[in-house]
Amino acid sequence: MRTYAGHSTASDSNALYRRNLAKGQTGLSVAFDLPTQTGYDSDHVLARGEVGRVGVPVGHLGDMRTLFDGIPLERTNTSMTINATAMWLLALYQVVAEEQGADIAGLTGTTQNDIVKEYLSRGTHVFPPGPSVRLITDMIAYTVANIPKWNPINICSYHLQEAGATPVQEIAYSMCTAIAVLDAVRDSGQVPAERMGEVVARISFFVNAGVRFVEEMCKMRAFNRLWEKITRERYGIEDAKQRRFRYGVQVNSLGLTEAQPENNVQRIVLEMLAVTLSKDARARAVQLPAWNEALGLPRPWDQQWSLRIQQVLAYESDLLEYGDLFNGSHVVEAKTEELLAGAEAEIAKVLGMGGVIPAVESGYLKSNLVASHAARRARIEAGEDRIVGVNCFDTTEDSPLTADLDTAIMVVDPASERSVLANLEAWRGSRDEAAVQSALARLKEVAGTEENLMAATLACARAGATTGEWSFALREVFGEYRAPTGVGGAPVAVAAEPGGELAAVREAVAATAAELGTGKLRLLVGKPGLDGHSNGAEQIAVRARDAGFEVVYQGIRLTPEQIVSAAVAEDVHCVGLSILSGAHPELVPDVIQRLNRAGVEDVPVIVGGIIPAADAEALKAAGVAAVFTPKDFGITTIIGRIVDEIRLANRLQPWAATTAATS
Repeated sequence: MRTYAGHSTASDSNALYRRNLAKGQTGLSVAFDLPTQTGYDSDHVLARGEVGRVGVPVGHLGDMRTLFDGIPLERTNTSMTINATAMWLLALYQVVAEEQGADIAGLTGTTQNDIVKEYLSRGTHVFPPGPSVRLITDMIAYTVANIPKWNPINICSYHLQEAGATPVQEIAYSMCTAIAVLDAVRDSGQVPAERMGEVVARISFFVNAGVRFVEEMCKMRAFNRLWEKITRERYGIEDAKQRRFRYGVQVNSLGLTEAQPENNVQRIVLEMLAVTLSKDARARAVQLPAWNEALGLPRPWDQQWSLRIQQVLAYESDLLEYGDLFNGSHVVEAKTEELLAGAEAEIAKVLGMGGVIPAVESGYLKSNLVASHAARRARIEAGEDRIVGVNCFDTTEDSPLTADLDTAIMVVDPASERSVLANLEAWRGSRDEAAVQSALARLKEVAGTEENLMAATLACARAGATTGEWSFALREVFGEYRAPTGVGGAPVAVAAEPGGELAAVREAVAATAAELGTGKLRLLVGKPGLDGHSNGAEQIAVRARDAGFEVVYQGIRLTPEQIVSAAVAEDVHCVGLSILSGAHPELVPDVIQRLNRAGVEDVPVIVGGIIPAADAEALKAAGVAAVFTPKDFGITTIIGRIVDEIRLANRLQPWAATTAATS
């Protein structure tokens, strides 16, 4: 039983972990902040406003010591949500465990370490696919030999569903990732053939559980059967225990609503039941989001509520006391077979392309996910998929849970970032610089060979190197990677039927472009900072394209300076910024100030993301034309609002008034 936690500073997070363990939590699930996840030190320009926002900053060995101070790692099962920098964080964790006197062979836990889904959904990748797979392979080989109880990779279908994947795509693409990883380990020669069963036994999965109870439960049964088949037939694993499908669950965050957020509690319960009731497909670990995650950062009390939901199921109900309740069900069996057949067909298609890496590099996987997400959004907007409180049953009494929005979520103290930066400066000043540079030079040397990188990484950790220094040393050798956005290849999801909303917006776009004397209206969709959750930005980009805009979208992880340069170079009519990490108070005003300095005064700036009401008002006071949050679920309506803001900024009559005057 876990809650995903970490924020502000290592010391603050340590206090939170101790409280959660005292409340009955049975494992730690560490959330790292975006600079740590993407290999930047906290004082890098891209880290501004992101430090400690969505997790804990860990910049060096001292931070890791503080994070686990007083927590015996030899007796703690620790899950670390970390991917591109997974090797580095495992090295820091191992060194701290050694300093505590632990036998590292007894350490238990998981590093997420699934880089493929980063290219498709979360966006915290750093290196190109080839070197990324090499880092994963080296970690797996190292842990099998030295930390045999550790799960060196946690293959994540969770984020694929968040990016729009259907159950078939979720099963297929995560299994393709598993195949790519196992093939790479087998072919590397680092693990003897007779020990491949140990590799398979340490592969775990991190799965999403949505609100469609029967479909989600059958999805897990299909996952189980497919993993059994692949490990036995493709890799010849005879030991049934090693073939066991081991998975943990974070129930769906995509379905959490800002509107009537109290409804999220029953959604979370239903999703948890889908992965616990069926004993033959029961999760080994479950972590639940908080009811208010669509509003902002949950407080400790909100996390406690999610933990108590699990404890009521486990200790008060009898739901876990029986064999599988669904064996013999014709409905369950038919749905499981349907999902299994669809997943195997899609796996065959991806393997026919050469595997998951070529499918990533070609943009095939990303385009499919963007298209699936666009289709889902279209169904919601059309009322085909009903979401209580959003597109149906939306009348509501005032909720005491959200009566005071300023206290309904946790706000990270800006002083925390200053504290982290001061700590980082002090750390650099106290270390043996020559030893650090020697260790980093050795790391780069090893990266240019086929030698396992783990020993060189551990040497960097012990010498006192920082997260940014480790990653930039490898960047010099491996390069960086910008993944396909999937926007260009996504098909039209909403038809512009005569008399429909999209047709009206297309008419407004074309008329406005004509009045401004330009061929097309140009919209820049920008993601400043390190937030890689691009799903919303991609859906805005796709719908704007379908409405007749020329869309400028360069992907994730841009500085305000880069966004403004693109806006000027492309002569855009509107700048749309998407930020879900909480960094909007820092980054949005920076973009506006830079636009003003560049002499761009008639280009409205709009912002979308998880933005509390008080922050929205502050952004508008800073010059933002409009703010959109998860409650604004009608994407075509948003595009229409963008046209309105462009007309207003260019002193044109509102489109509705113009239409009325001419008719």
